[in-house]
Amino acid sequence: MKILRLILLIIHFGILFLLLGTLLNAYVPPKMYPWFNLLSLGFPVLIIAYVLLTFFWILVWKKRAILFLLFGFIFINPIKRWVNYSSDIKAVSNLKIVSLNAKGGTFGVQNINAYIEKQNADIILLQEHGNIKKYQFKGFEKGKSNDIISIFSKYRIIDQKELIDSNPDTNNAYANQTDIEIRGKIYRFVNVYLQPFKFEKSMVKLQGNSKEDEQKLKDIVKRLIPTFKMHQEQVAAIRKGIDNSPYPVILVGDFNSVPNSYEYYHLGDGLKDAFMESGRGSATSFHEYKFPIRIDYVFTSPSIQAVSYKVDRSVRISDHYPVITTLKL
Repeated sequence: MKILRLILLIIHFGILFLLLGTLLNAYVPPKMYPWFNLLSLGFPVLIIAYVLLTFFWILVWKKRAILFLLFGFIFINPIKRWVNYSSDIKAVSNLKIVSLNAKGGTFGVQNINAYIEKQNADIILLQEHGNIKKYQFKGFEKGKSNDIISIFSKYRIIDQKELIDSNPDTNNAYANQTDIEIRGKIYRFVNVYLQPFKFEKSMVKLQGNSKEDEQKLKDIVKRLIPTFKMHQEQVAAIRKGIDNSPYPVILVGDFNSVPNSYEYYHLGDGLKDAFMESGRGSATSFHEYKFPIRIDYVFTSPSIQAVSYKVDRSVRISDHYPVITTLKL
């Protein structure tokens, strides 16, 4: 039994150090050391293992449980970025946003049109929309769009600007800023779609064959690391639109990155995560794989209050669930 406890203790400390590594994404860029960003993908599994082992030490009445409990408090906010239970907010919202990665409309453009029409939103932001001409939202002004991202607004669009120089052959990331006048005040909406990893389901599904699975894991890492480095450059370009904004900012989109990643920390720097402010339950927004993945976000300037944040799992109109946020401006 002592040997088993020693093994579990070593494993527990190993998991603790890996979890601490995810926190370093706030400081270490992928071009310098991409492996911390890789760790962020495994955060849900690591934190579950950490919690279970901590309960084990409590059950066997070991003092080391106190140590692991104290270290566990470090990860409260990282956990809340995945799963949160905020209290009711009494403020009254005056802006409703719907954000959706539409997966090219392959689940049915008519289904997307019908769903969004029912939401009575003020601003609609789409990523991977496919043919933008197929989307018809009554009463909305359509902003300038490209092949991937677009914005629709019930309020007057003042100005728009691309933030990333995209190239279909090498760079599939897109981001633009849209300044919108809402009740006499201007707000900057930044719609983001960072470089995708371009995984197919078969590429990440392990078969139980050790050699084949090992090769798949190697291929996954080979695809992840260069994309992390591309994200660093894309984040820097997007930050210019945020940092130079004379208006309050609302940052929305598909980051193709999980919470506690370099992308999360640096795109959200100085902004508030609307899910942490007002969300409840799981923030998982990508449902193609049987693994909790949150890659869709809404961030706001501190002067804007998130009143509600909902990942709508009642519909499957894409491989992403719609994200619906209400704000008090």
